[in-house]
Amino acid sequence: MKAVALKRYLPIANPESLLDVDLPRPAPQGRDLLVAVKAIAVNPVDTKVRAPKDKVEDTPRVLGWDAAGVVEAIGADVTGFKVGDQVFYAGDITRPGSNSEFQLVDERIVGHAPASLSVEQAAALPLTAITAWEALFERLRVPRKAEAASGKAPSILIIGGAGGVGSIAIQLAAKVAGLNVIATASRPESEKWVRELGAQQVINHFGDIPAQLKGIGFEQVDHVLILNDTDKHFPAAAQVIAPQGTIATIVENSAPLDVSLLKAKSAGFVWEFMFTRSMFQTPDMGEQGKLLNEIAALIDRGVLRTTLSKVLSPINAANLRQAHADLEGGRVIGKIVLKDF
Repeated sequence: MKAVALKRYLPIANPESLLDVDLPRPAPQGRDLLVAVKAIAVNPVDTKVRAPKDKVEDTPRVLGWDAAGVVEAIGADVTGFKVGDQVFYAGDITRPGSNSEFQLVDERIVGHAPASLSVEQAAALPLTAITAWEALFERLRVPRKAEAASGKAPSILIIGGAGGVGSIAIQLAAKVAGLNVIATASRPESEKWVRELGAQQVINHFGDIPAQLKGIGFEQVDHVLILNDTDKHFPAAAQVIAPQGTIATIVENSAPLDVSLLKAKSAGFVWEFMFTRSMFQTPDMGEQGKLLNEIAALIDRGVLRTTLSKVLSPINAANLRQAHADLEGGRVIGKIVLKDF
């Protein structure tokens, strides 16, 4: 089968950083689905895993953690899918990725694709939708259609609103949870994007966040979701979080964070990493498949929309190198998708 893989970890400008390869087609066992991959999306995790390091792979390593496709075959223990089903999923970082014609994936972390979307529109969603859903409803424990004791909608500050996770988190926070969403964006086009998705207020993450919030009438916010540069934004988040509020982040820190800043407020700090369930085979691993089905239902009812912003075709090393370079440039709005081998 065709695939795009790496053998060495190189800068993306190097033509050998991602290679077109031919690999054996895998066979499903147990609870695995064999999916014929039709479209894939690219995420920051792809560029982080591929980042230069002194390591050489004995066999080609396939990256990619977002896909939409068709079930080609099933393992003996599969109960929720049949051959021919249209599916979408993010996969498992400990297994070969989605940048290949066929991929094995555990049925518990797979959803039935939205019927109203094209395959490329569906491929834009899984990783970011799982991340945003888990961050909001499981880590921050935001209830559906939340209401504060005052009767006003609780507030959330989403730092990095125009990226992949931010683009779906804004929609879930505003349209499913009913929160007052303040998103950060630094350019006119990204501000327009986040407002269209449901952000009621927009501030600039390169500016003084507490001062900007005060300027639009917020001394504090009930929730903070950090989707960009935890080291830079944690002090501001600690300053603006409300007493007994919670800060969540998806971005690793490079230096220790001063969590003592949260003590007086009895505020919480939590991580969201969407690969945790599959990596540790947690008993609730199947929740990811369930939430993807909920996302699909919300899409088909018109509550949510795809976050696709750019399509490249075909799926090959040259186009994937371009997508990685775009992401590393830090100015991508929404999601980049590749379709068709």
